[in-house]
Amino acid sequence: MTGCLCPDQENVDTVKIGILSDTHDHKRNTQLALDAFRERGITRLIHCGDITTPDIMLLFAGWQVTFVLGNMDYYRDDLFAAARMIGIPIPRLSARIEIADRRIGVTHGADHALLYRLMIGGECVYVCHGHTHRRRDERLDTYNVRVINPGALGGMQPETRSVCILDPVADTVEFIEFPELV
Repeated sequence: MTGCLCPDQENVDTVKIGILSDTHDHKRNTQLALDAFRERGITRLIHCGDITTPDIMLLFAGWQVTFVLGNMDYYRDDLFAAARMIGIPIPRLSARIEIADRRIGVTHGADHALLYRLMIGGECVYVCHGHTHRRRDERLDTYNVRVINPGALGGMQPETRSVCILDPVADTVEFIEFPELV
C-alpha cells in the first residue's frame, strides 16, 4: 500500500511523540507506559501494531493516537469498532503522518516488503515499526531516513520492556525502559 492511509497534519514548533508497540494484550504494561507518557507531557502517540484486543485500544481513549495493524491483530473488526468508539482513525497496515513538517511512516514490520518500501522510498524522515520486540534507533544515511522501534510492552521479551519518545524538531529519540515489567 502506498499513499497516505491515515492523514494527520500537525505543524507546531515543538511536539514530542510517544511511540509504543507490541502491547499483546498486556493492560498493566500498557497503562504504565501511558502513565509515563502523561508524566512527560506527551499527548501524541503512535502504536506500531500487535494491539491484539479491543480492550487495549480502549485504554487510548482521550489520546491523539495513530495505530497500525500487526500480525497478531486477528480480530480486526473488533479493533475497528473500538477505534470508532474512541473516535480515532481505523488502523491500517501502514500510515504516513506529518508532524512538525516531518513525514513519519509507520508499519508493524512483519511485512518486510512494506517496511523496506517505507525505509527506502524517500518520502519519510522517520520510519517507526515494531514486530522484533527489540529497540532500534538507526540512521540509514543512504536513504536519509531514521528507523525507530520502541521495543515491546508484551509478548516475547528479548529485552526489557520499553517505549520511546521522538522529538522530530530536535531530532532526538529517548527510550524509556521498564525493567520491572514482564
